[in-house]
Parts: sequence; structure tokens; C-alpha cells
Amino acid sequence: MLITMKELLTVAYKNKFAVGAFNVGNGEFLRAIMETAEENDSPVILAIHPSELEFLTDSFVAYCRDIANQVKVPVVIHLDHGGNTAQIVRAIRCGFTSVMIDASTQTFDENIRITKEAVAIAHSVGVSVEAELGTVGQAEGSMEGGHDEILYTDPLEAKEFVERTGIDSLAVAIGTAHGMYPKDRVPKLQLDRLKEIASLVSVPLVLHGGSDNSSDEVAASIQLGISKVNISTEMKKAFFGQLRAKCEEMPKQVEPTVLFPSAIEAAKALILKKMQLFGSVGKRNLYINEVQDDYARIGQ
Repeated sequence: MLITMKELLTVAYKNKFAVGAFNVGNGEFLRAIMETAEENDSPVILAIHPSELEFLTDSFVAYCRDIANQVKVPVVIHLDHGGNTAQIVRAIRCGFTSVMIDASTQTFDENIRITKEAVAIAHSVGVSVEAELGTVGQAEGSMEGGHDEILYTDPLEAKEFVERTGIDSLAVAIGTAHGMYPKDRVPKLQLDRLKEIASLVSVPLVLHGGSDNSSDEVAASIQLGISKVNISTEMKKAFFGQLRAKCEEMPKQVEPTVLFPSAIEAAKALILKKMQLFGSVGKRNLYINEVQDDYARIGQ
């Protein structure tokens, strides 16, 4: 069931759970993500970064759409960290149902200008838009980029940003980083800042850099308004860690049908763990009920 991000997160926000956005870097990840979602009645977001789209090519999106339209769980195909309007337009033409415009490194006013332009383009064809205010840090093993110094989201600026841009969801900087943290660095989320942002902003909030953070803090952030959590590096680490072990165990083996299954299962285990943490397991029926309620309201 392919839907937009706005449709997906409206239900999550209302019911205080979050949906995982898992980066789809190849067909094996797509299989792991979709099988786990289907087996656990969980809504899910297929996130594709512009660099991943370059690698996968546009035709891969058609493959994602075909699978999303066949399954019973709600699915969003989302452009992760689109950097300019050209990337936004490409994603829309490919069939993404949600796009992120990330102008967070620009000045506040320039971020608003670029974001408003993306919103005008995407909303004209029914595609949802996520933007970012503040900057997420950079840890180890991520291709998504980040910054050595985290610029935390200002709550009052967040309120103004949402009102002036018309975005559907907002990624906030509260202390996370893309990738895995070094052993000597313990991440700490600023939950008080998140609580203040949520009290002023009327759209679902997004947590980028969701890999390797404290489960207790992530769970607490969801109760404070986080409705989408991005997971990339941690899933890839589980997959490729198992794949390396299998290759070492069978150094002469070259068949994907032999080497990949255990790696897919390792990724699925990690994905399920995150879905359970986010509270999305078993939430498919909420979307069915939402559709039925919409039809009932139309008929009145």
C-alpha cells in the first residue's frame, strides 16, 4: 500500500509511535525491509539518498513501487537529504511519494526560501515534503554527511520555519549524528529541547542519525513528538558483518543465493528490533481504520 509521508506520519503522530526510515542501498536491503514490515504488520519508509539513487538508477524506484503496491502494509518511498530542486524533481518523476529538501547548512532565511520552492513543486503533485532545521552531526560509517559541530534546533525558529514553509514534517537537531559513534563518545539527546519544539510545532518531527542511540532516549523522544526515525548505518553494519563472516567461512563460494540469505536475516533482526522500539509493529490496522473513517466522513 503505497502512500505519502503526510498520510503515514499523521497516524503515527496521533497514536504516539514512530515509523522507521531504512535506507535502501540494494535489492537485498529492500527485501529485508519489506519482509520484516509484512511479517510484523508494520508501516515502513523506504529511504533512498541521492547518492544511492545514482548507484541504483531510476528504474530501481519502479521496482520499489511495484513491491509497495503489492504489500498490505503502508509504504512510503522517500528521498533522503535531497540537496537541491533538481534532485527533488528527479525523485518526483521517478515516483517517490515523499522528498526531503535539506538546506540546513544555509542561513535561516535561505533555508526557508529553498524549502518553500521545494514545497511548491512537490505539493503541486501531491508529494510530501520534509525539511531540516539545525544540523545533525557526523559519526563513523555514514555516506549521508553531517557536521563536526551540531547546531541545535531553536524552538522559536522551528515554529516560524514550519509556518512560513508549509512543510509536512521537520527534522530536528537535538544531539544525534549520522553513522555509528566512536566507543569514547556517548550520544545524549536534548529531550527538553525536543519537548519545547513539539509544544510549538504542529507537524510530526523527525530524528535523523537514529543508529546507535540509547533505546530509552529514542523511546522517550517518540512520546515527545518524534514520528519518524532514520536508520541506515546500523542496519548496513548488521548485514555486512554477517556477509563478511559468511565469506570467511566459505572463501571459495561465489553464489549470491548461498552468501546473502544469512546477511539478509541479520538485517531483518536489526530492523525488527527497531520497529519494536519505535512501536510500529502491528500498526497496519490503524491505517485501514483511518481510510474507513475518511470514507465515512465523505459519505456524511
